Amino acid sequence: MKVASLASGSAGNAYCVESGGSVLLVDCGVSCRELVRRCRAVCIDPRRIVAAVFTHNHVDHVKGLATFHSHFPGAELFANMMTADAIASVTGVGESEFSVFENGQEFEVGPFAVKAFSVPHDVPDPVGYLVRAEGLTYFHATDVGAPLDSVGVNLSEADIATLESNHDPEMLAASARPESLKRRIFGDRGHLANDDAAALVRRFASPRLRALSLAHLSRECNAPHLAERAMRAALAEAGLGDVVLRVLGQDEPVVAS
Repeated sequence: MKVASLASGSAGNAYCVESGGSVLLVDCGVSCRELVRRCRAVCIDPRRIVAAVFTHNHVDHVKGLATFHSHFPGAELFANMMTADAIASVTGVGESEFSVFENGQEFEVGPFAVKAFSVPHDVPDPVGYLVRAEGLTYFHATDVGAPLDSVGVNLSEADIATLESNHDPEMLAASARPESLKRRIFGDRGHLANDDAAALVRRFASPRLRALSLAHLSRECNAPHLAERAMRAALAEAGLGDVVLRVLGQDEPVVAS
């Protein structure tokens, strides 16, 4: 199983999981042209995308969908009912274009077995994903407002994981952002702070975890070294010091596993 981040951050999010010559796209928050360019930069053939799954309807996760769908009509689109409806209103891609699943219900597409789980965020029915292929499990959770045990239970199944580590609370509090936005980000349906992400890993990551990527870092209210420092300490405390840790960025695609 190969996992790659094409873009990670508030300006756009897109990730790929590759197995057996097929590719699963998680979110489509970059233009189709950028998606193709970035796929090729990490040696993924975008023509092999068999499906795209969506976490929620915010623009930074779906803004490239309409063009992607017109250029790659063979790629099946998956979302739960409320997310499909919300994405349709944002992108113009009709709800009928989606294969709709229920959270917790595993479905298969290509070589992938996929299961969505609920996460707290300020949109209709947001989810994270477990993706299984080749005997491995990939965990994906960005835009998570609180380090809930229910999220951690899914993390415990992961061999490879992508987890939000959005902000440093002191930097966010000191930023020039409007107080309403700060309250949203700090809230239980906002975004995970570095220490929250670290706490989830400390409590729930299992010895099978071998690679962890930190996602959706704020450019204004975080710094890669702060997110990495908090997570490395958590991994050490959990006896997982050998886990390969990466901090994902907005502009450069990277192979994460």
